[in-house]
Amino acid sequence: MAKNYVSNSQESSRMFESDFLEVFSKVHFWVPLVLYIPIILFLTYQGLFVVGLGWRFPELFAAGLFIWTLTEYVLHRFVFHYEPKNRMGKRLHFIFHGVHHDYPNDAKRLVMPPSASIPLATAFYFLFDWLLPATYNYGFFTGFITGYLIYDMMHYAIHHYNFKSALMKNIKKHHMLHHYSDPAHGYGVSSDFWDRIFQSGFKYKS
Repeated sequence: MAKNYVSNSQESSRMFESDFLEVFSKVHFWVPLVLYIPIILFLTYQGLFVVGLGWRFPELFAAGLFIWTLTEYVLHRFVFHYEPKNRMGKRLHFIFHGVHHDYPNDAKRLVMPPSASIPLATAFYFLFDWLLPATYNYGFFTGFITGYLIYDMMHYAIHHYNFKSALMKNIKKHHMLHHYSDPAHGYGVSSDFWDRIFQSGFKYKS
């Protein structure tokens, strides 16, 4: 299998000729925290103290968190790694994910920019609101968006920190193999759970 180009430095690659568009392609790792922690706190307050979900809130929160882990896997494997053959498709693939594989240590392209995450989060919110009984989304979406935030922060840390715990070392190793050994395996970032379920982890390679 031919090896793709992978930069080992923290250099960045310009994605757009337009300075305006280029600005929105980069983001500091703390920006998702500033955006989504207030939303998480607001929805938690609404769920617990306004609509009174009570004991259902932690159950719905856990369900949302679990569904996020599957969503993370599906998006990474089937959306971010889908590369159409035409020129426009290749360009879109590079913008959404290819640039990260070429420049995995680019610190400003390790969390999803708000220009992408806000529309996606909004779409998921209304999808779940349509699917779930009234008020349940206060718990479910809170867990879901918390899972996304954990994923974003873990992804940044995986690329920039040396962990001491065995668990985090294994998570980092799993993701580094995805980048530097075989991008067709190891789609889980915050865990390898779904890679184990769907046999797309590295231990399953033939």
